[in-house]
Amino acid sequence: MKAVIPYKKAGAKSRLSPVLSLEEREELVELMLNQVIDTLKEAGIETIDILSPSMYGLENMTKATVILDRNDLNEALNLYLEQAEEPVMIVMADLPLLSPDHVKGIISTEGDVCIVPGKGGGTNVLFIKNPSDYRVRYYGSSFLTHCSIAEEAGQNVEIYDSFLAGIDIDEPEDLVELLIHGSGASKEYISKKFRLEISRGRVRLAPI
Repeated sequence: MKAVIPYKKAGAKSRLSPVLSLEEREELVELMLNQVIDTLKEAGIETIDILSPSMYGLENMTKATVILDRNDLNEALNLYLEQAEEPVMIVMADLPLLSPDHVKGIISTEGDVCIVPGKGGGTNVLFIKNPSDYRVRYYGSSFLTHCSIAEEAGQNVEIYDSFLAGIDIDEPEDLVELLIHGSGASKEYISKKFRLEISRGRVRLAPI
């Protein structure tokens, strides 16, 4: 099997712009990408591709193979799946709380398709055993969409339910979870800029 990580560094994570500058956001996504790659490798996945519309930020990448595709996310991934001859795990690049044990658990599921749901109806990880018979449709409520696509194709779906694997770093409040539950370079980067503050019984992000 192999893994593919969609990735775009330029102008990354605009929803974090209230708390991080463009340069900081681009630095953070690069750290998260490398952390996801290391997690996959530690779980035993040797073949890892990065699917990107640009080489920006990937010029010195040696830990994975970079595939350039300027099509939109769904077109690029579906072309990738069409050409795949082995099971494929699609992993988003903004999952610094994903662990090797999560990856091993996802791989060991018995369904034709395993989905790790993200916040708000998104899809954080898709493990597809017969990729040439499956198509993705990200954006919107992609979790429900991916369940429906599998059912329409006669493939059974297994849900991998994990709080940590379900956290993708998109919004300022997600950085709170990274500071509480995270480790590694992404947490270290954010911990130099923010601290946790309790306000009205809630844990919030506060600048240092």
